[in-house]
Amino acid sequence: MKKKVMVGMSGGVDSSVAAALLLEQGYEVVGVTMQIWQDDKKDENGSCCSLSAVDDARRVANKLGIPYYVLNFKEIFEQKVIEYFTNEYLRGKTPNPCIACNRYIKFDEFLKKARELGMDYVATGHYATVVEENGRFLLKRSASLAKDQTYPLYNLTQDQLAHTLFPLAPYEKPKVREIAKNLGLGVASKPDSQDICFVVHHDYSAFIEQRTGIKIEPGNFVDQQGKILGKHKGLYHYTIGQRKGLGIATGKPVFVSKIDVERNEIVLGEEADILSTSLIASDLNFIAVDQLTEPVQATVKIRYGSREASATIQPLDEKSVRVEFQDPQRAVTAGQSVVFYQGDLVLGGGIIQ
Repeated sequence: MKKKVMVGMSGGVDSSVAAALLLEQGYEVVGVTMQIWQDDKKDENGSCCSLSAVDDARRVANKLGIPYYVLNFKEIFEQKVIEYFTNEYLRGKTPNPCIACNRYIKFDEFLKKARELGMDYVATGHYATVVEENGRFLLKRSASLAKDQTYPLYNLTQDQLAHTLFPLAPYEKPKVREIAKNLGLGVASKPDSQDICFVVHHDYSAFIEQRTGIKIEPGNFVDQQGKILGKHKGLYHYTIGQRKGLGIATGKPVFVSKIDVERNEIVLGEEADILSTSLIASDLNFIAVDQLTEPVQATVKIRYGSREASATIQPLDEKSVRVEFQDPQRAVTAGQSVVFYQGDLVLGGGIIQ
């Protein structure tokens, strides 16, 4: 009997080819788009899982000859992703909502729904590799280092890894587009989605103000000694390490080194003021081991697009670790995730505190 797999179809080329490859491999494939958008307006950006993506996903499913459905995840997405995003910004942190979406929606609620429908697996178009070694499921990088998406997947559990397929693991992105073109899929040349799906035009401040009703008040830019340098336009316009768009002239390059919510101040400093030798992370998830019990050497990424840095991961207790960098790192930002690697293997990760 064929194994059944429910593929999360975002209307993009990656998830479309993932469905096609699984069909070719002999699985019984069902395509599903998760309804997470919060109103009935079409997203002009055509972002991941938006209402406008349904049309593309449905056309692909029809072309492949597989069943296709839209399932409602709107309420849980509101609670677990949008509220989290808003609350973290109000606390002066810089969250990554895509990681929260993977953790709570795409590989949790989506898998639960798949099981209710009698499916054996879920699958997505992520570039990552799952392997089983000695009875443990491991997450490793994809063949395409340029597209590797293990960073936002570090929260996957053993049960989720055991029931998740990543068919794009062996492929580079140009090959994926070539496969889509050869299959006659209309999404073959569709651009990748970049922005956060629920924030229009990347305007976080407007989104938070509209959602919460809290008016974002201007405040002071101050230097490291607390001297007022000028006025900022609201805390949520800024992030740690930011240099451009400050709208202030100091006669030398300055960077956001601290966001002080209580004082409504943005502290500015020089390059040296945004370098860190260590960080504390909590809300941990380990994949390669059950728990970290002793210090380990690893490389770490402190944000999705950052280069890996050599570090020692030191367990502090069951809930937190200290990451000590071999070389100081720029703009370590509370709310972002730090992910630990040993070669191609993902050890795990956590939230920077």
